[in-house]
Amino acid sequence: MTRRRLKLLLLPALAASLLAGCGKESIELDANESQRVRDGALIFNDKCSGCHTLESAGTQGSAVNVRDRERTDGPNFNTRPESVDAILYAIRNGGFSGAIMPENIVVGDDARKVAEYLSKYAGKVAEKPVSPQSGGATP
Repeated sequence: MTRRRLKLLLLPALAASLLAGCGKESIELDANESQRVRDGALIFNDKCSGCHTLESAGTQGSAVNVRDRERTDGPNFNTRPESVDAILYAIRNGGFSGAIMPENIVVGDDARKVAEYLSKYAGKVAEKPVSPQSGGATP
């Protein structure tokens, strides 16, 4: 086999091995986290990572730039805090618009675990809102 043919055969394998390591992150939670929240993080990573970004879950599914946004990009939960009730509503109803997210993507206790996890870790890098009374960031 000629060197040129060998290079052409090996090039796709090399490219695939380099790309396989790009962007792979792991779940990172507080050391003393409960098993329910850990389970919620695993389920979120498995079921929600394609459309939602959340650093602690190692997911990058949202658009960072509005111009790069795709129809299936969900909220970036690094900057968007959520309550357990709002998360359960979104899971049951396919998000808040009902346009993209599948309804009941997780159900029962798994849905509650995701909601508990997400409510605890979402919004950790959200900007603090400015209080009109103080003229500065709220504590």
